[in-house]
Amino acid sequence: MQQIFFFVQKYKYFLFFLLLEFFAIFLIINNHSFHKSKFISSANGITGKLYQKSSQFSDYFHLKDQNKELNDENIKLKNQLELLMSKNDTVFNQTIIDTLQFHQKYTYINAKIIKNEYHKSFNFLTVNRGKKQGVLKEMAVVNSKGIIGITDVSNKDYSRVQSILNKNSKINARLKNSFHFGTLIWNGKDYNTVQLIDIPKEANITQGDTIITGGKSTIFPEGVLIGTVIKQSNKSTFNNSIDIKLFNDMSNIGYVYVIKNLDKIEIKSLDDSNNE
Repeated sequence: MQQIFFFVQKYKYFLFFLLLEFFAIFLIINNHSFHKSKFISSANGITGKLYQKSSQFSDYFHLKDQNKELNDENIKLKNQLELLMSKNDTVFNQTIIDTLQFHQKYTYINAKIIKNEYHKSFNFLTVNRGKKQGVLKEMAVVNSKGIIGITDVSNKDYSRVQSILNKNSKINARLKNSFHFGTLIWNGKDYNTVQLIDIPKEANITQGDTIITGGKSTIFPEGVLIGTVIKQSNKSTFNNSIDIKLFNDMSNIGYVYVIKNLDKIEIKSLDDSNNE
């Protein structure tokens, strides 16, 4: 203890100088959006490598669960493919495929979550894909069970994702059995439950109804699973809040898909022209 005191006494002016430097840097980053963005991007790259090493170690003990999840998804996709082929075999004729004017709207980029927050009010995740792999800001992040969040910051090899468990999150969503839609938010309480608000009072909602993405934005495709209705307030008003139990266990997610909307720029340019 005495040695620590002597060290502080000896280098007090230098330590005071460092303290002032850190405080000055903090003020610059906090009050200038450009510096703040650069700092977040750089920090995301450094911490991303650390989180990936930690994630690789923990993944070794969860290989069985991950393999089962991947196998279940493959079985589901194979069943859907067989059903589609049985309905219309001619769709898969190569000649017809070559002559059809098919327009692909979305592409999928596989990624892995190497950091996952779910216990804060403003939660973020980190995935091991960045600009080099085509991941940019404002792309949807999902897995086989439903939505995860939206990309927020990307650097060369990593991206930060704003989780649906973030009090700033607002996602267009609707009832699966109707076209009544509202806004999906999170009240910051239960990490397995989110809220759907602004549903019209005319909507017929019952416990157990499935909620999906509404497709009214350029981020999420329509029809991505979210969860089921578990609670609705007694008073049916325009701002009625409905509790939705997520299909995903947000404390236990690993592999995800980042979705790129190929028409996003075209749609946004049209919206911008309408606002002129």
